[in-house]
Amino acid sequence: RSVGNKAKAATLDDGVTSTPSPKRKKKLLNDSGELSTLDIDSYASPVRRNAPVTHLLNRPVTVTRPATPEIDMSSVSNAVQSRNIKASQLKFGFLGLGVMGCGIVKNLIKSGHSVVVWNRSANKCRKFQEVGAEVADTPSDVVEMTDVTYSCVSDPQVAKDMVFGNCGVMSANLTSKGYVEMTGVDPETSNDINEAIISKGGRYLEAQIQGSKNQAEEGTLIILASGDRLLFEECQSCFEAISRNSFYLGDVGNATKMNLILQMISGITLAGVAEAMALADRAGLQQKDVLEVLELTSMSSEMMLQKGNAIIKGEFPTHQALKHMQKDLKLALSLADGLEQSLPITAASNEVYKHAKRLGYGSHDASAVYVRARF
Repeated sequence: RSVGNKAKAATLDDGVTSTPSPKRKKKLLNDSGELSTLDIDSYASPVRRNAPVTHLLNRPVTVTRPATPEIDMSSVSNAVQSRNIKASQLKFGFLGLGVMGCGIVKNLIKSGHSVVVWNRSANKCRKFQEVGAEVADTPSDVVEMTDVTYSCVSDPQVAKDMVFGNCGVMSANLTSKGYVEMTGVDPETSNDINEAIISKGGRYLEAQIQGSKNQAEEGTLIILASGDRLLFEECQSCFEAISRNSFYLGDVGNATKMNLILQMISGITLAGVAEAMALADRAGLQQKDVLEVLELTSMSSEMMLQKGNAIIKGEFPTHQALKHMQKDLKLALSLADGLEQSLPITAASNEVYKHAKRLGYGSHDASAVYVRARF
């Protein structure tokens, strides 16, 4: 029968015949309770052209991240200038010159601290070398050359690699040396690093940072520290140069827990703003009007306004990478799981960020979660 039916097939230009696919039908119940059919192939959603960021929906899976402007090493923020910082006579090392690390190191140097830097991409060290920083070849060299070493890298695994990897911190003589972990990590990772550092005669402090790229450059971060109290005191001139306040929270692990809880609040809030802006557009409202009204309410915050403006412009230059926000939500969920604490809203938000990351927006600012909410 299939051979006989070929006579009825449509003939293509190259002489090959093909049977047209039958239209797909879906059976539905109408208002009277009788079965009717819907022609699925002929159904299409209306095209929306209201939003200035509609073009985002047509982007390829791999999306180019907006270029991050190079840090201006010639300027000093008013906040740092106003503090009259008396720099410590200790020598400080810094591992990692990423989005946050660049601003932190700039303010350490500008406030008169002696700094040795290392980064996986050595070319990032040049600007800091030009203004007085020394450059080391490996993380272990940084520790050998300094009294206190800060680490500010992308995630817990990289933080462990800095310590336990080839030419890592554990390869150096750690006797009486201080090691300060600024990477956003989980309590378990922080405790593992703490035990390793102490086992070789070193001292350990976790100093989690709250803030974004702008706050790092302006020296207005918030420092959440726990661990060795004396080391915390030795780092005070550095904390004064990079933050508007620093808190000592006791035992190792407390600062990482506090940081994850604050990141939960931030991540959930931003996902809510993204969904609200998507709904406003879908409902025919001007997003800028929504933001203008929001600014006058008690809900207004610097983060909401900054991220809201990024959403309206459809541009997401990185202030805090989306993949790092998703990483923190994941770590918060892991912490809660160990404590048998249910976090359904955090779990739902985490899935939204994960989807945005799969769409290619992991290295964009966290406000790019809007692209996922917009679908």
